[in-house]
Amino acid sequence: MHKSRLAAFVLDSKVDDIQQASEFWSQALGYQLLPSDPDWAERYAYLNNPSSEPRLLLQKVEHPSHIHLDIETDNIQAEVERLSKLGAFVIKQMPRWTVMQAPSGHRFCVVMPQRADFGQNPDVKLWP
Repeated sequence: MHKSRLAAFVLDSKVDDIQQASEFWSQALGYQLLPSDPDWAERYAYLNNPSSEPRLLLQKVEHPSHIHLDIETDNIQAEVERLSKLGAFVIKQMPRWTVMQAPSGHRFCVVMPQRADFGQNPDVKLWP
């Protein structure tokens, strides 16, 4: 048995400066920018939205800008297998996440737990 749920909406942004893009979204949505880990600051930015909501993450990318979602899980392999049985397929396996594509053509990521309440929240789905 493993657990999973929606973790984040990721604004994939084809921009030169992720900080400038994140400042726009911070002001547009009314959420403060959180400091990013120095190793990731040139590529990622986070907004301080309520912990009861999925996280809002901005990611600097090379492909056209769009939004994707992250599904957090305590067992990436089991969740990838479950989603594959539903018709999704793996695009790329990374050490800490897996990029998948749904039958609808939408790409999404299966990631390790991201939100602090993952283990305690009764709304987290339990899958066989």
